[in-house]
This record gives sequence, structure tokens and C-alpha cells, in this order.
Amino acid sequence: MLKSYEAIYENGQVTWVSEQPQVNAARVIVTILEETLPSTKRPTPPASIAGKGKTLGDIISPIVNEEEWECLK
Repeated sequence: MLKSYEAIYENGQVTWVSEQPQVNAARVIVTILEETLPSTKRPTPPASIAGKGKTLGDIISPIVNEEEWECLK
């Protein structure tokens, strides 16, 4: 039977996070979870372009008429 226990491995030592297995000796399978933290930093544009953007025309409607779309022919 397999049971899972959460532990932290650091500098050659295992520290149990929750309950510790009640065994004197056991064969173990070790799975390593690599720490990958999502990037919370949002990219910001350079200050040199701040306030220089312009909306040219309608940003909702397509640029060309639907009659001209190749995929609808």
C-alpha cells in the first residue's frame, strides 16, 4: 500500500510538514516539486511612449467588409 506524506528536503535533511510515517524502515519513492512561482509583475511600457497612443477608427468592427473575407466564400 502506498501512502503520501508531505515533507521538505533541505541540506540533506527531511522535515515532515504534517504527520510523520510510523515506520522504522521503509522503501520510499521521492517526487520533487520544483518551485515555479507565477510572475505577478506586469510588464510596463517605457515612459517615453506614455500618452502617445491614439485610437484610429472603430476598434470593434472589422477593417474590411465581411463580403471580402476569403474564408466565407
